Amino acid sequence: MHVTAFHPHHLAAGAKMTPFAGYDMPLHYGSQIVEHEAVRTNAGMFDVSHMMITDVSGADAKAFLQKLITNDVVKLERTGNGKALYSAMLNEAGGVIDDLIVYLMPFGYRIVTNAGTREKVNAWFARISKDFNVVRKERSDFAMLAIQGPHAIAKVLQVKPAWSDAVSQLKMFQGVELDGFFVARTGYTGEEGLEIMVPVQEVASFWSGLMQAGVQPCGLAARDTLRLEAGMNLYGQDMDETINPLEAGLSWCVDLKDEARHFVGKEAVLEKMQAPHLKQVGLLLLGKGILRGHQTFRNEKGELGEITSGTFSPTLKKSIAIARVPDATADKGEVEIRGEWQPVQVLNLPFVRNGKILVNAKHP
Repeated sequence: MHVTAFHPHHLAAGAKMTPFAGYDMPLHYGSQIVEHEAVRTNAGMFDVSHMMITDVSGADAKAFLQKLITNDVVKLERTGNGKALYSAMLNEAGGVIDDLIVYLMPFGYRIVTNAGTREKVNAWFARISKDFNVVRKERSDFAMLAIQGPHAIAKVLQVKPAWSDAVSQLKMFQGVELDGFFVARTGYTGEEGLEIMVPVQEVASFWSGLMQAGVQPCGLAARDTLRLEAGMNLYGQDMDETINPLEAGLSWCVDLKDEARHFVGKEAVLEKMQAPHLKQVGLLLLGKGILRGHQTFRNEKGELGEITSGTFSPTLKKSIAIARVPDATADKGEVEIRGEWQPVQVLNLPFVRNGKILVNAKHP
């Protein structure tokens, strides 16, 4: 079992630990609800050091990424260093190997991928890069901390006041190198905040400073309810190598504008676009029970779908889910819970964004 550089600090803060993606990670620090609400109303921090950071440089770095991912890294050049791009990485059949973020850096590109996909992602990087002049370097010298919530940036600047000018100028999905750290205005909670790559030698002092500033440590349980309310996919639940990006709500990051660009899986995606397919929606439970992954959905025509992630929402005080349903599904349906069909409302994602409940959003 691996541990992150923050591990002793989790234990000192009273975390209940659990195995996750080969790492010993905090599940919660006493109350998942307290941690969830801290992020929605104030500031919370998550150890995301188990994710993989890979730097890519070399003469063919751009061409390599143009083939590797569905989004087009040419977009990054319009805004300059530090700009981030979300994308999927597909196999030849159009299945999602992983979702990731790419940053444009002075040396080339920086890629952040998921913890549980490290082995297959490295193998895929190696396979695709054989045709390109690139150098890949995993940045194990960084830990990574996400500080999220309406007061997250202010709390970080209490610890690092010298960063104030640079951080205040950051736009969404943009990062900057500061004092050996890499600070990006990104996140996985639907709230304002930063994801910060921390030099391992700075871990203790940075964590301590954030604790003193009143930032709530948060574990995997709160991370899951927050991202689900925000309508954000979890790899391995809402998508995997058997699911194409159209079925996982990721069509927006499949860039087909450059017809000459041939990313891996492009032909399979184009084929899928020619026929009706499943779509990703949000579900709000109107009946009894709790929505959970793998429960069966049924629309008004009797066509079946499946919940991919479900939970009780601390913000809505109701059960919600992300589901993959037939394309013809309207705004009503049912989910089978313990042998009984319970009514659900079908909604566009997200449910919550920047602390605001959006369940009255336009129906799909």
